[in-house]
Amino acid sequence: MELNKILQLRKLKSIYFTGIKGVAMTALALCAQDMGIKVTGSDTKELFVTDKILKDRKIDWVEGFKPENIDKKYDLLITTGAHGGLNNPEVVKAKKMGIPVLTQAEALGEITRGKEVIAVCGVGGKTTTSALIAHILNYVGLQPSYLVGVGKIYPLGYPGRYVKNSKYFVCEADEFVNSPGVDNTPRFMFLAPRVVVVTNIEYDHPDVYPSFTDTLSAYQRFFKKIPKDGLLIANAKDKNVDQITETLLCPIVKFKSDERVETSLPGVYNRKNIAAAIAVADYLKIPKNKTLEAIKSFKGVQRRFEKIGVTENGAQVYDDYAHHPKELEAVITAARKEFPRKRIVVVFQPHTYSRTKALMNEFSQAFSGADIVGLMDIYASARERPDPQVSSAKLAQLVAKYNPNVFYTGGHKSTLEWLNKTLQKDDILFTLGAGDIFYLHKKLCIKPI
Repeated sequence: MELNKILQLRKLKSIYFTGIKGVAMTALALCAQDMGIKVTGSDTKELFVTDKILKDRKIDWVEGFKPENIDKKYDLLITTGAHGGLNNPEVVKAKKMGIPVLTQAEALGEITRGKEVIAVCGVGGKTTTSALIAHILNYVGLQPSYLVGVGKIYPLGYPGRYVKNSKYFVCEADEFVNSPGVDNTPRFMFLAPRVVVVTNIEYDHPDVYPSFTDTLSAYQRFFKKIPKDGLLIANAKDKNVDQITETLLCPIVKFKSDERVETSLPGVYNRKNIAAAIAVADYLKIPKNKTLEAIKSFKGVQRRFEKIGVTENGAQVYDDYAHHPKELEAVITAARKEFPRKRIVVVFQPHTYSRTKALMNEFSQAFSGADIVGLMDIYASARERPDPQVSSAKLAQLVAKYNPNVFYTGGHKSTLEWLNKTLQKDDILFTLGAGDIFYLHKKLCIKPI
């Protein structure tokens, strides 16, 4: 559906967001608010990293998804792919009332129309890379619009911004589907990118892609949307990317890690993210000295190697959104390099049963660099049901083959008890996962920074 056939987004007065607290939805809501549109919505009671952002921006939302929430004729309803997606009861009610409905991906495609889109895709790194690109452009005065699926960006602040007269729109490009089971179009296919950055390609969504070949096919279709005078910026060390880029008609620039750039971001993987951002800046003819100044001033994003605080007994606590085996390995490797003489304790909360089941072997080998590993129960995404064939207890048995110091810790309460018994002074604790593992911090860290 092309939104401009039914309404003009920039002339709307009110938008209702079903699932407004999701990071991508919140960022889009902020963009809409910047456009002068009244924004409201709904979501679950569960605490999200976006709760404070919505409160700070005075965006109200109601708890729960109910048809009666749509009690007036909004100009548009935007729904997330979770919570039933296009089958959500609020969506059904809106359609009955004649209210236009779009998914977040469709709306993002429309809000970026007319701007030069710089889209960042890949499994791992797209959040930091897109945030860094937005920061560089902002640092040199280009005032970009941007949408990044994260809580906060340091020092940009909010994860979404729309500037009417800005030339560029920087955003993440997600290969997950538009509305699972209803519209399996990859979300990034609604974008019309001028520049695409691909950090890497891995098998990450077995719930919607039957095989890795299907994943590669989706990326290849997306890359073919790049115009001949556009640019693909690709990881020089990723063989999966190489498989699908040979027949592209657009120019291709390859990036690799650069150890010479001054940055506060840890890890080789962040060096690659930085190299990708530099390639974008070079394409836009931003002076190299200004690019390097901007990189030096960039402090990262929320839930990415983020220092949370210190426990009562002196253990330092860090948090990261890593939820794919490759991401886990990268973060743990970076932690080991950053703290070579410290004991690295990792607590991981697997995200989705389907991913855990499909990548069980890869997950089992991802923790060899940690000293002690705790595995929480699997966090079931709002888009799937529990699978009794897979569990964190079973995963712990497999991890033990590569790291004998692994423990199944269960839910939040038992994990906290385990941590209080396990953590020692000067330990480095990493909480890892895309679910609600960050709930641990409030009770664990009594000395936040």
